[in-house]
Amino acid sequence: MKLTAKPLAAILFVILFGGIAFTSAMNWWQTESQKVPAKFSEGEAAGEYNPADIRGSYTFQDIENSFNVPVEDLAIAFAIPSDQDPAAFALKDLESIYAEQAASGLEIGTASVRYFVALYTGLPYELSEDTYLLKPAVDLLKARTTLTAEQLAYLEAHTVDLTNTSVESQPAENLPEVAATEEVHTEDSTDTTIKGKTTFQNLLDWGVEQAVIEGIIGKTMPAGGIKVKDYCTENGLDFESIKTALQTEVDKLVP
Repeated sequence: MKLTAKPLAAILFVILFGGIAFTSAMNWWQTESQKVPAKFSEGEAAGEYNPADIRGSYTFQDIENSFNVPVEDLAIAFAIPSDQDPAAFALKDLESIYAEQAASGLEIGTASVRYFVALYTGLPYELSEDTYLLKPAVDLLKARTTLTAEQLAYLEAHTVDLTNTSVESQPAENLPEVAATEEVHTEDSTDTTIKGKTTFQNLLDWGVEQAVIEGIIGKTMPAGGIKVKDYCTENGLDFESIKTALQTEVDKLVP
């Protein structure tokens, strides 16, 4: 059978666009790469995204999507110029912003973001080289998380202060005073009373299972470094009720 031009064109149209429709329905058709890091396959963090797999092509929004680290905190931590959209900011662009620091051996780049995210979330991360963070990032970590003495000592020796530079960064008016957070790192580690500065990581460290925490808050548990009180406030939950329920679980585990 000999096909004329019109039937042949119709057949080609069906094959081409029908194939696209079918592969899209099967989720085989991808118009852009997926910005999703690998997950830990073993250990306490099994199933969690691995900060070490964060790529330079990722944006701050990609980081928030995978690790629940707010875009706003990332913008503060890395002093992103205020004329840029922090959600769309690509990590690889840190190299151009902080080229001067990199030239002097104090590189602020993708590795810095990996380390910051690991500390912020309490996820495992192995340092393979000297990694530096900006002072706003260090201040924010002190305010948002509970750092070990070893981590604090490392940060003390790897902090880059941009006080004298001309970078016009995102405002940090919502960042708590660092002086007020020093109590978090010096408090008695045996005190298991839930307070305003208690983080979800504290609850896990005290032995409360993640499933129990999620059952009480009614949602998926956020990053470990987030304070329970802040989470309740942001999600319209009654902190006192949540605190009472969580304290009951803690008291079952800690005499």
